[in-house]
Amino acid sequence: MINDIKKDAQERMKKSIESLEHAFNKIRTGRAHPSILDSVMVSYYGSDTPLRQVANVNVEDSRTLALTVFDKSMIQAVEKAIMTSDLGLNPATAGTTIRVPMPALTEETRKGYTKQARSEAENARVAIRNIRRDALSTLKDLQKEKEISEDEEHRAADEIQKLTDKYVAEVDKALVTKEADLMSV
Repeated sequence: MINDIKKDAQERMKKSIESLEHAFNKIRTGRAHPSILDSVMVSYYGSDTPLRQVANVNVEDSRTLALTVFDKSMIQAVEKAIMTSDLGLNPATAGTTIRVPMPALTEETRKGYTKQARSEAENARVAIRNIRRDALSTLKDLQKEKEISEDEEHRAADEIQKLTDKYVAEVDKALVTKEADLMSV
């Protein structure tokens, strides 16, 4: 029973880390990376479809993405979807290839993105702490119902705290990496 609680808490904390990584991928750095376009949806025959399902996204050089659209009639729709996304990108079409140059980041935008990254990291820390709180309250309930002893509850609470510390440290490490990536010119 205690192991189930710890396992559930650990799985939920891992998901918080994955969510943070996904949020960090949306924050654009000066370098081209295909995951920047993951959130772009294209109107494909009346339904919104992820860009990756209608085009192949490659890194042409450190500052340019090259998209090869599978259906040539969709080139205009893909270009429009990238322009209307909130990423601030301006694609250029050359025949069947769409090139998306990454604009250089100014000091001001770097600081803004850093602030956004810190906010995402704090949200992940809060989520991890909420998972800890849920697990600890479940342990307290079990102890009140006399299903586990007080010693078992304390031991399990210590282990859950260690798990929490481990995952908060992972969040901090990911934030330091992202900030370094954002601030490198």
